[in-house]
Amino acid sequence: ENISDFSLNITDCTQVVVPEEVFFTVAAAGILENLLILIAVVRNKNLHLPMYFFICSLAISDMLGSLYKTLENIFIILCKMGYLTRHGDFEKKLDDAMDSMFILSLLGSIFSLLAIAADRYITIFYALRYHNIMTLRRALVILAILWTFCAGSSIAIALFSYEAATVIPFTILFPLMMFFILCLYVHMFLLARSHAKKIASLPTSIIHHRTNMKGAITLTIFLGVFLCCWAPFVLHILLARFCPHNPYCACYMSIFHVNGTLIMCNAIINPMIFAFRSPELRSTFKKMFYCSR
Repeated sequence: ENISDFSLNITDCTQVVVPEEVFFTVAAAGILENLLILIAVVRNKNLHLPMYFFICSLAISDMLGSLYKTLENIFIILCKMGYLTRHGDFEKKLDDAMDSMFILSLLGSIFSLLAIAADRYITIFYALRYHNIMTLRRALVILAILWTFCAGSSIAIALFSYEAATVIPFTILFPLMMFFILCLYVHMFLLARSHAKKIASLPTSIIHHRTNMKGAITLTIFLGVFLCCWAPFVLHILLARFCPHNPYCACYMSIFHVNGTLIMCNAIINPMIFAFRSPELRSTFKKMFYCSR
């Protein structure tokens, strides 16, 4: 917020301000939609599978992102009304906690996407051994390690966010993980056809393979949406750290609120993709709504 205000003094670009009502509406929709995903997976025992547990991990990350932006805007409004000061000790700790939640949301989304990609890879190329490789217990252990690492990293990055040695690894991690997932996709799709020919003799192999490829395509859509929604904000962090006085950088940073809104839009779009691409989830949602009526 301070950097955005400063940018107005060195550039002619007008700061784009998103109304608080839009923030709260989009954030509330993202929280409710992802909460529905979690409830659906918990209620339907047929969805108690590693893949859906990884999807729940992504939903939790999206909820944290929406919750972060909601609380942040509440505190900004309180500061403008004079109930909070920007430089108090309590406010500093509160700001660090909020930053930690934001970083946790980003890291959780990245590693959840990575876990889903690895799960799809095993499903496609080790279909006959999948249930031995990716057991439910192993998936829960993976998620526990994933979130422990993300929580520890988010706290460390938030506490030392003003150090270049902290900002650089954090911003490098984003493209590095995206590149790794992209390589996994390329390898997955290049070998998919040859793998399909080898197992074509099995009676149900074609249907099974098409189902797995559909899951891979769904994950590709997740990745594309994630990049479109999060990349502008990560770029904002880089520019704010390394070229805050440059007029061109300041002009880009004038759309700070738009980039924040994109993050919350990601939390809305992902559940829509779940519901549209998964027949099992669609069926669960219908049962939930009919029972509530």
